[in-house]
Amino acid sequence: MLLPPDSAPSGATLADTAWQRLRRDIVSGTRPPGERLRIERLREFYGIGPTPLREALQRLSAEGLVIAEGNRGFAVAPLDPAEFSDLTRARIAVERECLRLSIAHGDRAWEARVVSATYLMASADADTVPGADDWEQANADFHLAMVAACGSDWLLRVRAGLQTLAERYRRASVDRSRGRRDLGAEHKAISEAVLARDVEKALVLTERHYGKTEEELRAAAPPSDEHQDLGKE
Repeated sequence: MLLPPDSAPSGATLADTAWQRLRRDIVSGTRPPGERLRIERLREFYGIGPTPLREALQRLSAEGLVIAEGNRGFAVAPLDPAEFSDLTRARIAVERECLRLSIAHGDRAWEARVVSATYLMASADADTVPGADDWEQANADFHLAMVAACGSDWLLRVRAGLQTLAERYRRASVDRSRGRRDLGAEHKAISEAVLARDVEKALVLTERHYGKTEEELRAAAPPSDEHQDLGKE
């Protein structure tokens, strides 16, 4: 989950803060694909020193959100339709296993979390649009609630990284998406299957849900081949 502006957990280092803020801005599109991330400009913009910024950029590079270009420094990773297709395949595979385990192991507290997340998702689907911060947060919370009882920290960590990368593509492409979907109905159906402990139906609906997003957005998220300087109009 991305942090709000200037928010950091207690005890966070400057490198943690730099990572959080840069990560938020890359995923939201404030730092667009291909933008060159020059340390001096970043220092002026974020008010954080060069050493924490370099640590943050290395961390973001490991996550796939930034590319390191040797002596040329760093740039925001491009958006590549082929990568998004591959990302979706990996995301579906991990989500299926998390969901299967979660339905098998979930208790009453987990069910209550699913019900609460479903209510908030329905409100967001009715009142906001994909790409808006409130909708993206509700969507992330909804899908996390479905798998929260899976019992595997490693699966959830891998899933979280894939979710962040997918959110970046969705935010970048939502205005150009050509598909027409009833996301509220899709979310409702997934939640009902999960609460009914209908594993196969929940898996099919979730895979179809993610697959539709891939179909809609793959062509709408063109790769960015040109690198831009930070702050350049």
